[in-house]
Amino acid sequence: MSNEISIQFTRFSAFYSPLIATIAGGFLKEEGLEPRYSVAPPGTSAIEGVLNGTVHVCQSAPSQGFGPLEKGQAPPAVHFAQVNEMDGFFLTARRPDPAFTWDRLKGKAVLVDHGGQPLAMFKYACHRRGLDYAALNAMDIPSARMDPAFRNGEGDYIHQQGPAPQQLEHDGVGHIVASVGAAIGPCAFSSLAATREWLRTDMARRFMRAYRKARAWVIGTPAARIAEAEAPFFPEIDQAVLTATLATYQKLGCWTPHVEITRPAFEVTLDVFAHARLITKRHRYQDVVAAPPDAA
Repeated sequence: MSNEISIQFTRFSAFYSPLIATIAGGFLKEEGLEPRYSVAPPGTSAIEGVLNGTVHVCQSAPSQGFGPLEKGQAPPAVHFAQVNEMDGFFLTARRPDPAFTWDRLKGKAVLVDHGGQPLAMFKYACHRRGLDYAALNAMDIPSARMDPAFRNGEGDYIHQQGPAPQQLEHDGVGHIVASVGAAIGPCAFSSLAATREWLRTDMARRFMRAYRKARAWVIGTPAARIAEAEAPFFPEIDQAVLTATLATYQKLGCWTPHVEITRPAFEVTLDVFAHARLITKRHRYQDVVAAPPDAA
């Protein structure tokens, strides 16, 4: 029986440290598993790798299950553990603004990440803060080109996941003024997904033991120490920036101690997608979410 476990990320950033730490902290090796990780190519869902058998477990989002359900189909993969229980995007301005309120975005050019979930969450954060999303000038630039565009003077604000905003601050290019996660609160944001068949395997149970330990480690360990362990995974990010990013996510509470995707968190995500008119009905928790494999 092979001990190689294939993990795929949809996006790779410090935000997903609970999963990265299973590798960086040696927790999978302690379970006798040899991790191999990859990042899904742009425009490709990591779920595809899970379904074609090249990936055992992937970083995804419970909202991924809404697509098939909207077509009357059962989602082919299930979401069995949370990675982040809060949105991890930030709003960065060109100048410091300690008294920032969301209504300052009215009429301003904002580079908004137009990925399905990031955009839905951003619209909902505006709604929660009393701002009509239509009142701002939302610029739609491909995610990979947003950062260079902002650095080249485009836009008044930019909407990004860490560590990009922290790097902008470090470089003196921008100043973080708001957290989308803080505007929305806990929700089923990002997850681990696999097939129901894989969740019944011994490998899944070993993975889950490692993941529980890694999650506790990123919650309870000083950010600088985590950054040291994860530095090889982020060769282009200054270690001080990585430390600042990790500390921010710890303080925000993105990595809650429980691994389960809770019903209340799932309900908030339904609220977000209903507000963005991306779903036509409230989908059932049990059609998207499964319990974590027994880690006893």
